Amino acid sequence: MLKFANQPHAPSWYAATVNDTTRHPVLEGTLAADVCVIGAGLTGVSAALNLAERGYSVALVDASKVGWAASGRNGGQLIGGFACDIDTFSQFMSAAEVKQVWDMGIETLDIVKSRVAKHRIDCGLTEGYFTAANKPRDVDALRRWRDEAATRFGYDRFQYVDADGVGRYAQSARYPGGLFDPDSGHLHPLNYTLGLARAATEAGVRIFEDSCVTRVRSERGMNVVETERGSVRARFVVLACNTWLGALAPDVSRKIMPVGTYVVATEPLGAQRMADLMPAQAAVCDSRFVLDYFRPAPDSRLLWGGKVSYSTLEPRDLAQAMRRDMLKTFPQLADVRIDYAWGGFVDITMNRAPHFGRVSPTVYFAQGFSGHGVNTTGLAGLLIAEAIDGQAARFDLFGKIHHRDFPGGATLRTPALVLAMAWYRLKDLL
Repeated sequence: MLKFANQPHAPSWYAATVNDTTRHPVLEGTLAADVCVIGAGLTGVSAALNLAERGYSVALVDASKVGWAASGRNGGQLIGGFACDIDTFSQFMSAAEVKQVWDMGIETLDIVKSRVAKHRIDCGLTEGYFTAANKPRDVDALRRWRDEAATRFGYDRFQYVDADGVGRYAQSARYPGGLFDPDSGHLHPLNYTLGLARAATEAGVRIFEDSCVTRVRSERGMNVVETERGSVRARFVVLACNTWLGALAPDVSRKIMPVGTYVVATEPLGAQRMADLMPAQAAVCDSRFVLDYFRPAPDSRLLWGGKVSYSTLEPRDLAQAMRRDMLKTFPQLADVRIDYAWGGFVDITMNRAPHFGRVSPTVYFAQGFSGHGVNTTGLAGLLIAEAIDGQAARFDLFGKIHHRDFPGGATLRTPALVLAMAWYRLKDLL
């Protein structure tokens, strides 16, 4: 892991509206635990909480703060299922197993909602998610997907929306139709992560911040997790570092690529103007490969995300670049200023399927959420806890997926991906 000690959360609207300022100590000295979880984002906090509820003693160690990276910066969109096409799983699994994965994709939503309710997490959880078609051909594809979900998986919750109905979700002439999912939605991701961390500490998890892990080694049948000022001896280790995994497990980190994604928050629009702009108050994304996504905030701001950067370079004059994109959908917001602009890295796999597995029999990892981290991390934490507790069938199902290294090695893989994404951007325009 890289060193981010003593760095505050990104200067985002999320950080400005955080409702828990709890700080955790630096790891000093040597301690013992059943499990050491490395990384205090949504994956790590979820795994720690699930393990503690099963009676395991857990130490959770992070190089910076709880929710410092993608878990506290993302667009806050809670999207059922996985980032990849469902038939990605069909390449490696039977039809019955694919149905099981589908069911777990829906379960991801229930996990988040039940955690919010059980632990009374104040994170503005709102149900409703709309996928907006950019072109007529996308309308047809969304209709087909609605029908396939119903006939193949028995999921009949998707609602097709024609051009006349789009205004309920976005008052924009840009979209010729779309698909509404009443079960997905949106939330404040940093407050959600911090709420899970509070629940974890209440369950007995010991959390350590500003404690960069320098090495994980094996010693007399135990794992030793070392930081600059301390160490944890544990039977099991969970690597929940995502794009910051680096040298801790290089063979695993080569399966993912960091991708920059960015969000802006407008000034408050006022309750009525926001209600007029997005009457259903649902989260929205468009149907392009390189997409825009947006949603209303509880204080009547519009949160607009996009400008995905496969080069990892932040767009020049980020706030204004994002504002120009926003005005393509909502020209009526030309008088509105941008109050916050921020970004961060999400991790993607080559096939966009999540990557769960083991480095050794006692070292687990989960990564590669590819933009679906708000929901899928909850499932990852649960499955890791199940596996450590001796019920590994569901976790090992994801191990059937073959994940390739990104080509080009450390030097060339980012330029190679930039070239590939240029092709997808062109396809979006055609």
